[in-house]
Amino acid sequence: MLQGFAPSFDELVKEHGKAIFRYILSLVGHKELAEDIYQEALISAYLAYPSMKEQSKYKSWLFTIAINKCRDYWRKEKKAQQFWKEEVYSYTVSIEPTSIPEVEVLDKLTDQQVAENINLLPEIYRSSIYLYYFQDFSLLEIAMKGNLPLSTVKTRMKRAKERLRPKMLSLA
Repeated sequence: MLQGFAPSFDELVKEHGKAIFRYILSLVGHKELAEDIYQEALISAYLAYPSMKEQSKYKSWLFTIAINKCRDYWRKEKKAQQFWKEEVYSYTVSIEPTSIPEVEVLDKLTDQQVAENINLLPEIYRSSIYLYYFQDFSLLEIAMKGNLPLSTVKTRMKRAKERLRPKMLSLA
């Protein structure tokens, strides 16, 4: 370029375009994304080109625009990720959990009736049901308390419910 001569924007792109694209690609790592950011950078440079006064600094000016466009992308991306991590949960509608049939039956029956039917169960089933429904233990806590595998506690709970269900429904 000659001193005092302002090249056309097309000449600038021909001279520095590939280097700018490679620079953007090295920053973002995805070809399609780099192409999008490259186009945005060129549009911004084209719009600001008439106001460019320092003719000797075209290359650094174009690279500055490119890095700023990358930063804009990263800022938007970070904000989008934060939205999904934080803000989305504040917009969720509170929905009442669906009721569990066993709990509904227990609510309808008196504690005395339930206790009588639970006492008719074999001890291995009775203790799990009692701890879960009356002492509010989780299945994991029941397993730890009884020094049992969690799968064993789940199986015992399932079998206890299967044995209790017909008795409870006849009372309800």
